[in-house]
Amino acid sequence: LQGTLARTRSEYDALSTSQNANAIIREQLAIARQKLSEEELRLLGRNAEKKNQLIGGIPVDSEYIIFIIDTSGSMFSYAWERMLQEMEATLNIYPEVKGIQVLNDMGNYLFSRYRGEWIPDTPARRSLILQNLRNWNVFSNSSPVEGITNAVRSFYDPGKKISIYVFGDEFTGASIQEVVQTVDKLNAEAASGERRVRIHAVGFPVQFIRPPELQATGVRFATLMRELTLRNGGSFVGLNDFRP
Repeated sequence: LQGTLARTRSEYDALSTSQNANAIIREQLAIARQKLSEEELRLLGRNAEKKNQLIGGIPVDSEYIIFIIDTSGSMFSYAWERMLQEMEATLNIYPEVKGIQVLNDMGNYLFSRYRGEWIPDTPARRSLILQNLRNWNVFSNSSPVEGITNAVRSFYDPGKKISIYVFGDEFTGASIQEVVQTVDKLNAEAASGERRVRIHAVGFPVQFIRPPELQATGVRFATLMRELTLRNGGSFVGLNDFRP
């Protein structure tokens, strides 16, 4: 019995020593990581944090944001409340920017008085944007190419970091490849290899409440947006529900 007790004490002492050693190692690693992070910041500058900032996989380093919203009947009738929520959530990940703009997929402006100009970013204007969007039911052909084309042509500036967010549920255009090629020419790569404007997209699965044989336009939208966002430095988020 005494031998067993001695062995147990010895094992306990060894375990305690091992745990203490592991705790010391963890503490040393934490200190090393902190020192490394501080050294990275010193070498790269404080802006390195902002450059690498991601939220939900989406880069949020832009100083100007443009929303291109599908105002078709299917979006307005079924997904509008969810769209408003996603719009507000997107604005919230950019607490302060230098300019905002809102167009529909046809390239029409939410605020005609700001045609070709940036809407200054203030809390009051953000509230007004969401308020006016609630009843913005203008004609749409459910093809974002006109909106993207208008946005890039009107607002591209080599000195500005700009992101476009496309919100929609279907693509009814004739050719996905034609849209991709049009945007490629318009949003050409800069000397750095980056595109002029970053393009993100959010897909609302309205079309998938229909029978499978009628879901093609929803599938085509997802296909188009995946390709556009991949080629233009952005991210595509496909929602799993169009309801709030």
